[in-house]
Amino acid sequence: MKRQQRISARTVRPHKRTRLSKRSGALIVTALVACGGTAVIAAQAPAGTGAGGTGAGATGAAGDGASVAGRTISCPDVGQRLRSLPVQAAPEVNRNLGQLEGQVARAFQRWAADPGAQDRVLDELERDRGATIGRITDALRRAGGRPGALDRLSACRTAGKTTTVQSAPRGTRDGNSADNGPFRNDFVDIRTVRPNTGGGGERGGRGGSFRSECGRNENGHNNPDNLIVAPGVSNGAHHLHDYVGNLATDAFSSDDELAGAGTTCGNGDRSTYYWPVLRLRDNGREKDANAPGGGQDGNVGTILRPAEVSLAFDGNGAQKVTAMPPFLRILTGDAKALTNGLANANASWSCTGFEDRQLRNTYPICPRGSDVVRSLAFPSCWDGRNTDSANHRTHVVFPGRNGQCRSGFRPIPRLVQRLTYAIPPNTLYAVDSFPDQLHNPVTDHGDFINLMPRRLMRTAVDCVNSGRDCR
Repeated sequence: MKRQQRISARTVRPHKRTRLSKRSGALIVTALVACGGTAVIAAQAPAGTGAGGTGAGATGAAGDGASVAGRTISCPDVGQRLRSLPVQAAPEVNRNLGQLEGQVARAFQRWAADPGAQDRVLDELERDRGATIGRITDALRRAGGRPGALDRLSACRTAGKTTTVQSAPRGTRDGNSADNGPFRNDFVDIRTVRPNTGGGGERGGRGGSFRSECGRNENGHNNPDNLIVAPGVSNGAHHLHDYVGNLATDAFSSDDELAGAGTTCGNGDRSTYYWPVLRLRDNGREKDANAPGGGQDGNVGTILRPAEVSLAFDGNGAQKVTAMPPFLRILTGDAKALTNGLANANASWSCTGFEDRQLRNTYPICPRGSDVVRSLAFPSCWDGRNTDSANHRTHVVFPGRNGQCRSGFRPIPRLVQRLTYAIPPNTLYAVDSFPDQLHNPVTDHGDFINLMPRRLMRTAVDCVNSGRDCR
């Protein structure tokens, strides 16, 4: 079968790291922290979160960010503005997009060390971003692409707002649980939230289903890379990911390497499934306490292994699904939703026994005997041509309110990653995030690369379309 068109190519590959460095990262420099503070950007919760469902979220600003005393440096998200990415330009563009993230992180450090230097930090950041965006623009033009007005995206600004709620886990002090979040207003007692779904948690899937059993990352496959959004960039995520399925996944994996790798899935599924780790915000010292993606990027505490991982594929109930192509890349949620806004914030939080109450931008405090639940529902309408797109979103989109795919798109099995964690009541925890995103729950996200054997994909499609539940 002819390979599908690939937008995010890896024809030029940086020097590959050793297996040791790919799993643990280099242990360098000191931990990245923000100055203490009690404020954080706040936004009204999405409709339906119910009483107590509001919390720290995103407001108007779009882009990358950093925080000092609850204020955020907000920069336009260049990667989300890309609408085309020629194959020849992809390696250079991806490297420079990674540099933009690093520039914001360094601005975070400088501002944290000297909060009074805001104007100087913003001026230097704008200059650095301007040069990097210029390299992106040049690479696109050389490859025949149309960069548009990317040169207008270098300037950044600051923003911030204070909110409070009454419920918070132990460890939050004056509204601030840690120097770079999460904050007091990021938590809510799930028992105070009104039901806001029909009782089944995430809306959508009807018909049959197919489950891939891939374990709970018992082998400790973690790294701070992101093969989809930042291929070829070490520490492209600036936070740690859990991986199940494909054993070879890191920033430098080629399609051939993925196709030939082992898997933790019991049915021969070599697909890559990943999401940010969840940590107890305790004094536990992980092996990445001083490493990129870990303490160096403000992600600290004991890493939690999920108690259960469910990887289920279902349908939209309105149309028959068709097979996904090999190497299809899909993501859900937005790792920078705190500053980008809620448009792509699709992950939700709840507690077992309370999954008719779904939260978007607050962490649930679960009662004793109830586990924290993360639900990550993926888009399921494919354009029928591309396995990736310049902004990694336009080739696979969500169906409309009627469950149907819009014209030009075809339905594919919808992946839902459901992760549960046994966290004692009133214990402080947080999802790993970019340092500028303050561990806000609205930034939760998931990623998937399809490497199911064709026969297995046919089985999944048949199960969904025939109304059977298979695994």
